Amino acid sequence: MKKLTVNGVEHELELPDDVPLLWVIREEIGLTGTKFGCGAALCGVCTVHVDGEPKRACVTPVGDVWGLAITTIEGVSDIALAVQRAWIEENVAQCGYCQPGQIMSAAALLKKRPKPTDEDIDAVLSANLCRCGTYQRIRMAVHRAARDLANAATPETPTPEGPAAR
Repeated sequence: MKKLTVNGVEHELELPDDVPLLWVIREEIGLTGTKFGCGAALCGVCTVHVDGEPKRACVTPVGDVWGLAITTIEGVSDIALAVQRAWIEENVAQCGYCQPGQIMSAAALLKKRPKPTDEDIDAVLSANLCRCGTYQRIRMAVHRAARDLANAATPETPTPEGPAAR
C-alpha cells in the first residue's frame, strides 16, 4: 500500500505506478471535478495542483506523486475560491467543461503573481483550451479575482468615531 494525499485526506492505495493520476482521482478516490479532456496534456481540463504547482493529471503517473500533496477543484484554496466567485461575476462559463482546469491554472498564477498582466494571464491560461471561446471573460475574471484578493488583504479604513463623525 502506498499513500496519496488528495485535498488533505490521506488515501492508502495499491495501484501500479503507471496508472494516470486522473483515473486514481476519479475512479479510486471518487472525486469527479477533475475532468478528462484530451488524454495527452494538450487541453488542460485535467489540471490539478501537485505540491502547489499545476500538473496535467491525465499524463502524470501516480508513481510520480506518491507522498506529494494533490489538490483538486474540490479542495481549492482561498485563491481558487476567489477565482470561482470572479468566474460567476464575469459570466465566464458557457458549457463549463474546461472550468475546473481553468480555475486551477488561474489560482496557481495568482499565487505566484498577485497582480498579473494580460500577458501573464494569456501565457498561463492559453495552455487551457476553452471550446466556447470565453478567453476575454476568463482574463476579466482573473483580473477581478486579483483585485478581490488584494482588497481582502488590505485592512479596512477605520471609520471616525465620536460626535464629529455623526
